[in-house]
This record gives sequence, C-alpha cells and structure tokens, in this order.
Amino acid sequence: MELTTIKPDDPGYPPGMAAAGIGLAQQTLQAWGNADVLKGEKVALFCSTRCPGDLILKAYDLAKKLRDDGVTVISGFHSPVEKECLRILLRGKQPIIICPARSLVNLRVPGEWKRPLEGGRLLLLSPFSATQRRVTAALAKLRNEFVAAIATKVCFVHVSPGGELEALRDLVRRHGRTTVDV
Repeated sequence: MELTTIKPDDPGYPPGMAAAGIGLAQQTLQAWGNADVLKGEKVALFCSTRCPGDLILKAYDLAKKLRDDGVTVISGFHSPVEKECLRILLRGKQPIIICPARSLVNLRVPGEWKRPLEGGRLLLLSPFSATQRRVTAALAKLRNEFVAAIATKVCFVHVSPGGELEALRDLVRRHGRTTVDV
C-alpha cells in the first residue's frame, strides 16, 4: 500500500474544509489506506490528556458503542484515553480515520494497524507536508482543527479548563457546529 494525495479539486476531498475557517483549508492531503472511508458520517473523538476516572469509563463505553454501531471515528488518537479508545475500535469492523500531527512520510505503522489498513477499514490522513515529520504542539492544534472540520459530529470526552481542547470546542461552536460532551 502506498501513500497517495488528495487535492482540493479531487471529488474525494473532505467536505467542510473550505468552510472550516482553519489554516489548513485547501491543503493537499496525504492518505494511506482506503480514502473511501472519508465518505459518509464521521464522529470526531477528543479527550484532554488528564481525564477524571468516571469519564474514562464513559469514554470506553462510548468507544464500544461506536464500534458496535459501525460508526466511523476520526481522531488523532494521541491522549491516553484516545489511544485506549482506538484499541477498542480496532477490535471492530467499522472504519477508522487516524490523523497524526505530522506528515505520513516515513511514518512507522504499528503492527495492530496493519490488518485494518490492509482490510480497507483504516485510513491514515494528514494535512501536513513531507517536511513536517515531528509532532509539535502547533501541529497538534492544527490537526485537531482539521479533524473537527471534516467530522460530521464532534465529541469531547473531557476538556481541561483553559486547555487547547477548550479553545477547539469554542471554535467549533462559533462555526455553528454541534458538539457532544460525554
């Protein structure tokens, strides 16, 4: 499987990017996997790094429900709770979109991603160029805006007061998008 690009004028380019009001609008995207996964409903999943225990359990229950209902989930899957939700989702058959906060060039694919990737239900997607090979806080912020922009629904498991996810949730709401808090 090889890396492909999705240009803004391609029919498969995610709707919502131009209207999102983010710095990544009209970027050429890097994709690895089945780009058809971009079609249809997508639920974005976000959780701050520090999360109360009762919400962690609710997040796992939510991931199981999304998996069992066959819902496509998109996220950076970077925080500890997001990573565990990904492990739960990988046990299902529904599509998953993983958006690293870096380029896909030279990205090492973990072993547990290979089977879903080859099976056409996992898509790795990035709006970053080949020169952006290291995750930074600035790239993570842009990645989260990108994920929220192409998602149909945006779900926040936990938002730490004053953190980047609080600013993202406010941005999403300012653009008239509905958010769901767990």
